[in-house]
Amino acid sequence: MGIPYPEGPPLTCQQIRALDMLAIEQVGIPGVVLMENAGRGIAEFIYGTLRDPAATHHVLILCGPGNNGGDGFVVARHLHNAGVHVDVVLTASPEKSRGDAATNLRILGQMGFRLLRGDQPADLGAIRRASGEADVIVDALLGTGSTGSPRGAMAALIELANAAPRARRIAIDIPSGLDADRGDVREPCFRADVTVTMVAPKVGFDVPAARRVVGEVVVVGIGAPRELLPGHKDARPGC
Repeated sequence: MGIPYPEGPPLTCQQIRALDMLAIEQVGIPGVVLMENAGRGIAEFIYGTLRDPAATHHVLILCGPGNNGGDGFVVARHLHNAGVHVDVVLTASPEKSRGDAATNLRILGQMGFRLLRGDQPADLGAIRRASGEADVIVDALLGTGSTGSPRGAMAALIELANAAPRARRIAIDIPSGLDADRGDVREPCFRADVTVTMVAPKVGFDVPAARRVVGEVVVVGIGAPRELLPGHKDARPGC
């Protein structure tokens, strides 16, 4: 049994960003540790959904260059270590990743991961085959800081994932294409069976249009002190 996480009320994207900054700058938790905690929690949830963890399962993780993609890199590492077959798809060159995301991408490189490129025509055949074989497709493309409709390789990968014949679709934090504050669905939008969101549900999840793309909502912690959670009974003044 895992340690219970005391999730609070739904939060805005700005509140989540503020909590991250407080955890990093005031409490002293490095951002890479928060990313590790988030990715580990997500990986544990995904592993628990596999019908027979002892069998060979195929998970396809679609990763953007930002921190959402960084969470996906952590998920890939933990699932691989648990014996799951994992394919990772990037939407841009590895050099586009920065900070904590770049750190976790370098770790995958040191582990010998094959990284497919959604922006490279030569890899599209392998990506299509992987989407057809996948038991789970993970959306780690766009996070709460994204605006507008997904474009280019991200849009193509979302459409491919939505058309996958057998995979369960799991979004990290928010489905790519969803405005997590307003609940607006911008096409193409990842159609998640489950959204594993960090810290708290987002305020836009309860909008009727959003409910059709977020699926079941599961909340995981990132290791930030509960006193930083807005609305928590022990919250610090100003949180």
